Amino acid sequence: MNRRLFTLAATAAATVSLSFASAASPAQQLLDEVGQALQSRYGGLSTVDLKNLVGVARTDLEQACGDAGEACSVEKAYPVINKAIEKLGDEHTYFMTPDAFADFRARSSGGSRLQYGVKLGNLQGSSEQVVTDVIAGSPADIAGLKRGDRLVTIDGTPYTYDLLRDSRTKGSPIRLEAKRGDQNVTFTIQASVTSTVDLPKLSFVGSVAVLRISTFLTGNDPVTGANVGQTVHNLVREAQRKNASAIVVDLRDNGGGSLAECDYSVSAFVPTFTRVAQTADGSVPTTVARGVIRTAGRARGGIDQAALWTGPLAVLVNKTSASCSEFFAREIQYANRGAIIGEVTAGVGNTATNVIPLSNGAAISVTTLHYAKPDGTPYQQRVTPDVAATDDFELLARGTDVMLQKGLEQLGVSALR
Repeated sequence: MNRRLFTLAATAAATVSLSFASAASPAQQLLDEVGQALQSRYGGLSTVDLKNLVGVARTDLEQACGDAGEACSVEKAYPVINKAIEKLGDEHTYFMTPDAFADFRARSSGGSRLQYGVKLGNLQGSSEQVVTDVIAGSPADIAGLKRGDRLVTIDGTPYTYDLLRDSRTKGSPIRLEAKRGDQNVTFTIQASVTSTVDLPKLSFVGSVAVLRISTFLTGNDPVTGANVGQTVHNLVREAQRKNASAIVVDLRDNGGGSLAECDYSVSAFVPTFTRVAQTADGSVPTTVARGVIRTAGRARGGIDQAALWTGPLAVLVNKTSASCSEFFAREIQYANRGAIIGEVTAGVGNTATNVIPLSNGAAISVTTLHYAKPDGTPYQQRVTPDVAATDDFELLARGTDVMLQKGLEQLGVSALR
């Protein structure tokens, strides 16, 4: 599931006004909550008749429940709800089971969970995987895993993701063997309950600064208290102090998060920009400049010691860059600040959603509005890069990051060094 641009509804599910009868089954109660949320909150671009959609779903649920009546379990509603939402044809609106919502809350609020803290890519024709990202401070980071490591064995057994997942659940130490380029490396690693906060990171390739932003989900550094936007500005200032000749912003696999964190981050590269939120109640403009967001003329939030990078810039995206990362790339394109390099993005970059908790611990993400520029130009769902490039995990496992190389070439750097 991609992480969307979201606002977590502040009210508990119990405060949602519902009309189901007291004798309704748990499954029916959940479907009624979802129907109420869709009909009262939806503000996306779908033209599907919501009242009819919910009515058909009720009929489907009656058939799924059969003779169970008031005892029909809540799980019976899950496939019915998913089927109804698929008919809506809006990728931004989706249902989360209680487990999925609990995981979402941990990631979106900077909570903790049992993890290794490593993100993985699949290798074609092999059960082995390659490390694509490591969360700072996680067991994987402490053990020394790096992007590009190819996972080969676990405790001497050929590596599979299922084996890694089972080892994580058990929580016991494992011996993980990997290939790093032409070298064999071994790690002892144990999954533990650690923070899911994954703040931006800065590295250098020669004089070019590479700013990795893996998510725009909210969360604060446990030491400095900085969030994503503030961290971006801090790292841009660091790049400036170190006399960086250019910056590559890496948004690959960034599934989105908070629009405010995205806007703060963009303002480190674009002096000022404006977008207009279009809802059923009218249009509301938001202008962002030098780390300050003004909505309908009112300032909110702000960045301490806002930075502004005016030098050469490239932005990397791929097919799983979604939502806020698409907004980021699009603002760079609109401002002609730098080249967007990579793949056509996921296609959820023109709306905002509310995540509404439901009574059984599940939730529904509902599109509430869509965006345009002040001249009326609508934001497109997907960002088409200026320069096409595709990640190659086989080459990554051998030490070559194809898309990063393309970004460096765009900035006049001929080879990784």
